[in-house]
Amino acid sequence: MSVKLSSVLISDPVDKSCGALLTEHGIPVTTKHKLSKDELINELQNHDALIVRSETKVTADVFAACPNLRVVGRAGTGVDNIDLQAATRKGVIVLNTPGGNSISACELTCALISSLARNVAQAAQSLKEGRWDRKLYSGYELSGKTLAILGMGRIGREVAYRMQSFGMNIVAFDPILKPEVADELGVRLLDLENIWPVADYITVHTPLIPQTKNLINATTLAKCKKGVYIVNVARGGIVDEEALLNSLKLEHCGGAALDVFVEEPPKNPVTLELIKHPKVVATPHLGASTAEAQLRVAEEIAQQFLGLSGKSAEYAVTGIVNAPVLSAAMTNENEPWIELSKKLGQLAGRFLKGKLDTIIHSQTVGSGMQDKQFIHTAVLVGILTGQTKNGLNLINAPTLAQDIGIRLQESHVEGDNKAVIVKVEEHIIKGTVRDNQLLLLALDDAVFANGIAFSDYICLYRANRVQDLANIVNVFSSKSINIHNLNANGSWVIIQTDREISVQVDEIESF
Repeated sequence: MSVKLSSVLISDPVDKSCGALLTEHGIPVTTKHKLSKDELINELQNHDALIVRSETKVTADVFAACPNLRVVGRAGTGVDNIDLQAATRKGVIVLNTPGGNSISACELTCALISSLARNVAQAAQSLKEGRWDRKLYSGYELSGKTLAILGMGRIGREVAYRMQSFGMNIVAFDPILKPEVADELGVRLLDLENIWPVADYITVHTPLIPQTKNLINATTLAKCKKGVYIVNVARGGIVDEEALLNSLKLEHCGGAALDVFVEEPPKNPVTLELIKHPKVVATPHLGASTAEAQLRVAEEIAQQFLGLSGKSAEYAVTGIVNAPVLSAAMTNENEPWIELSKKLGQLAGRFLKGKLDTIIHSQTVGSGMQDKQFIHTAVLVGILTGQTKNGLNLINAPTLAQDIGIRLQESHVEGDNKAVIVKVEEHIIKGTVRDNQLLLLALDDAVFANGIAFSDYICLYRANRVQDLANIVNVFSSKSINIHNLNANGSWVIIQTDREISVQVDEIESF
């Protein structure tokens, strides 16, 4: 499965290797920086893909006004500047580079922890100003102290590995991390309520989502040890800046190191006062600002575009943000199953006859099929074909189905042979992939042992009388419509033709 990319706009500064790699593989690139929203919308009429960093804001207005846009890539980790909900509804793929910044952000985090412990920034500034304040800037050893890491993704794990070499005890909170993995990493998993009282240092490595906004606030800071240090190299807004400032003033918080802020560049008086506080080390969002990280994210986003477009089989698509199911679907092995599921969904859609408020059952059968979650989404794509004016694909199908009242129930059963079963109303449709051929195996009581190939166009008739088959064939003949294939089994007659038609036969129900 691939997405056609005819041209790419790069609207933020990224390393030149990004555009060079795309151009080398035949994808034209246009580079224009500092575009206003109207200028961005106007320029995107000429492109179907966009690469940004953090300056360009890709809002719902942009997605609504750019019908050709198929892919937005963020050369970095966070996607706060991209409206994911709007992108998903419009069927636009959003990519990031999840591993590109990890080492750089990790190393800055470790440097800031060490700087807090030994008052490096304050002592250096004091000496530059002509003072010799040895006693004032006496610090603490990190060895034996407890570091709490909130979020054990790539960066959190790298921080844990490095700070363990300082002799720090690592405790962590991550609802996704499995206990056995935590044991392998040498960290102790705790819930948040148990972390606050034991941590000497707290560093956050989570995305900014509703659940993490102001994660460190007045209430949680009050539960922490007196003298706790706070580090944020993740996203502004995870730490409540006013609460942190108040805790510093009360001398409950011993110090903080901040690389990110709610507003960048900061203008809010509270944030500016926080930055100027003598126990705060502040840097201007330098987490990914290394030559290595900038090169890495530029190359990685270009590589993913090439993998997504099918221009190169060398690269994998690893950073799909708004449709994880798409990552698993994007292999040659899985593409026939996607197409089969769409076909089954299209057949199921005929039985709805315009009825949208209903439940669809999608079931996978056989070993390994439970991992192909994209099958259920592809069934939805088939059902929704012709039912919506929006662009329709694996990304937005679940959202669009929900909008019109179609609910999908997914299940899996084991079996000797791999198959997909779709149930709608009182009908059951079953299909499989055999030697890359898409086959219909059963329709209600009609079983086709060798399968009917999903080729050409299909007409369905429910025949209950002996003469029904002859009547159907006579009508097709009278209209000079060539029948490529005819299957009659149970109560169903399935006719395949070389063009899309709708032929009514008196007293015979058709779909």
